[in-house]
Amino acid sequence: MMKAVRIHAFGGLNALKYEDVPIPQSQEDEILIRVIAAGVNPFDADLREGYDKRLPLPITLGLDVSGVVEKTGTKITRFKNGDAVYAFLNYKEEGGYAQFAIAKENWAAPKPKTLTHQEAAAIPLAASTAWLALVETAKLGSGQTVLIHGGSGGVGSLAIQIAKARGAKVIATASTSNQELLRPIWRRSDNRLHENEV
Repeated sequence: MMKAVRIHAFGGLNALKYEDVPIPQSQEDEILIRVIAAGVNPFDADLREGYDKRLPLPITLGLDVSGVVEKTGTKITRFKNGDAVYAFLNYKEEGGYAQFAIAKENWAAPKPKTLTHQEAAAIPLAASTAWLALVETAKLGSGQTVLIHGGSGGVGSLAIQIAKARGAKVIATASTSNQELLRPIWRRSDNRLHENEV
């Protein structure tokens, strides 16, 4: 058994229940992750409140996790027990607000050594959102210019880094109170941060 935060009905914060549940069983193409940190996203609140009422209840919420591989399925080739990983979970299945979570092999990546588990757990959903918008949809490449609104937020700050890594010129906006959050990102690049661009 393990501890998990689950919902049995859609609703507000009082819908969250901390309880004992069975440890999920990984399939041959999945890894079982011992969760060290789980990310909290606005979408988790949307799910809790009934964004997708087809979700089978009760369910454990939480889309982003960072932890250690506890067990690998027979078809897993990229990971072994003990590997530090971070992962984006399928919201239609059991999530990461638990001591253990299941992820498909291609939903997980080795945790960067420069990040703590808490930092890594904040990345998957925001990074995949930025990647889908800039790379998959916009096909952003070298020499192009992109305007990123909300550059100091989770998605925005990662979008800036993805765009710069792809060789694009980046112009970002942020509220006055959040401008200082953007400066360290700019200092690590050839881009310039101008007051009228923030």
